[in-house]
Amino acid sequence: MKRIISLNCNGIRSAAKKGLFEWLEQQNADMLCLQETKAQPEDLEGLDTFAPKGWHAHFNSALRKGYSGTAIYSREKPNAVLNTLGASEFDDEGRYIETRFGDLSVVSLYLPSGSSGPERQESKDRFLEFFLPKMREFMGEGRDYVICGDWNIAHTNKDLKNWRSNQKNSGFLPHERAWLDMLFGQVGWVDGYRVLHPDTEGEAYTWWSNRGQAWANNVGWRIDYQIVSPTLRDKLRAASVYKTTRFSDHAPLIMDYDV
Repeated sequence: MKRIISLNCNGIRSAAKKGLFEWLEQQNADMLCLQETKAQPEDLEGLDTFAPKGWHAHFNSALRKGYSGTAIYSREKPNAVLNTLGASEFDDEGRYIETRFGDLSVVSLYLPSGSSGPERQESKDRFLEFFLPKMREFMGEGRDYVICGDWNIAHTNKDLKNWRSNQKNSGFLPHERAWLDMLFGQVGWVDGYRVLHPDTEGEAYTWWSNRGQAWANNVGWRIDYQIVSPTLRDKLRAASVYKTTRFSDHAPLIMDYDV
């Protein structure tokens, strides 16, 4: 059994101060995939908190300090670590890191958010256009993939509280949702959480706005996914969102696999 945790930590140093790594040691986890680390390797050097004993840590930081970035912590040492997609716009922002263990690839992925304005939405749309062929390529490689990440898209009406009022907002735009439709339907990738919890709504949310009383009223969105190869569908065993302690504006997605 392998337990994989995914979290947009909204700054690894901030999440660490809120107890992320102490919590991790209690989770019997094999891997932790982080997004939006907002740190350069030199920022973390010599700090035991970010190199906990018994873990292998790999980072892909953005060139711009304090921005974006991904990381993977694993109990097992990977055979290989990949951190480029082949497009400088996204590689320079540290949006992808992949660790390989035999025929299994575990990825931490951070899609651009388009919520800050048209320019960032255009970048997000370019990412979607660029990444779909990549997902087709991955499908044909004969490897098992677990792609953990903040995908910044709520797929269906079940995946956010106020879906009616958000249909013109980034993260729930028709073309973004259609992109996921294609990813799951035509290309064949699997939304791991939804296999195990096809009808769950409020308990599935993974992100809450800092505005108003979104957290208190559970006005959330499910935008964090572990998207897996179809070969892993029958190996999904458990999925939950941890909400007891808040490490960021997202909540950890915990999934168990029989691999």
